[in-house]
Amino acid sequence: MDIKGNEEINILVVDDEESIVEFIKMGLEAEGYRVYTAYDGEEAITVAMELRPHLIILDIMLPGRNGYEICRELKENIETSVIMLTAKGDIDDRVKGLNLGADDYMIKPFSFKELLARINARLRNNYICKSTKLNIGKFAIDDGAHEIYFENKILQLSPTEYNLLKYLIVNNGLVLSKNIILEKVWGCDFEGDENIVEVYVRYLRDKLCDKEHEIIKTVRGVGYKLVIN
Repeated sequence: MDIKGNEEINILVVDDEESIVEFIKMGLEAEGYRVYTAYDGEEAITVAMELRPHLIILDIMLPGRNGYEICRELKENIETSVIMLTAKGDIDDRVKGLNLGADDYMIKPFSFKELLARINARLRNNYICKSTKLNIGKFAIDDGAHEIYFENKILQLSPTEYNLLKYLIVNNGLVLSKNIILEKVWGCDFEGDENIVEVYVRYLRDKLCDKEHEIIKTVRGVGYKLVIN
């Protein structure tokens, strides 16, 4: 799905490690994106407020002001997506970033292929917010009407089923853990059993007639991945 030409998308990369910035910048420019850079917190704020990028790749550990502070300030002042980079794998750090408005996170080290997939997912999600309608493969999402179609037939979904399926569609091709699904669909303050994700995945498979799990795949020991052919 082509939202708009990549050359029309501005991405800001913020990290104090020059090698990481250059690695990301080189890869994104090869994909046609316009890439801007910043190496500390104050510079990130200045560039972001002037540029108003479509997406920001933001490291947590920065000189001056950390990524949490930057994320909160930018989310209060401009419309953008934020993918946070962290060397920390603790769930509390991820939850803190998400609570401050981050849209996604990646733990270093990471592959550029996965970063690119997550960037594309965030851009697709923004497109839904602005147009309320999106077609991806055999799926059609009408966010304004809160409806999802599969093979041109409307699916009868509960609110939670709708939110879960939309999240899987927008992130198609990415393996999503139960924890991140819980955080994004049920909310960071959800205190129930994480097996609720399995229950709702089963509901969706039934409604998609996905008996062989060819649409919503289980990645053992990791989570789920929606595959759109």
